[in-house]
Amino acid sequence: MTKEVGFLSFGHWNDHPSSSARSGGDSLLQSIELAQAAEEVGADGAYFRVHHVAQQLGSPFPLLAAIGAKTEKIEIGTGVIDMR
Repeated sequence: MTKEVGFLSFGHWNDHPSSSARSGGDSLLQSIELAQAAEEVGADGAYFRVHHVAQQLGSPFPLLAAIGAKTEKIEIGTGVIDMR
């Protein structure tokens, strides 16, 4: 029996002193690191919600390409692409 575990990330960022992701760049780098860490602990999937009109990830395909270059086994994809 195969157990599949993955995560869905919103990639939210906020330019506030208490935020660990203060820019879109921070959010992208942390998303790559999150996918690498998830793969290391045995997660099977990394999915990213895309929201084009909020301070969240807005360009999924370059992010997925970067994650694909840094990981070996984890499945990557989008969860939702909101095009309001």
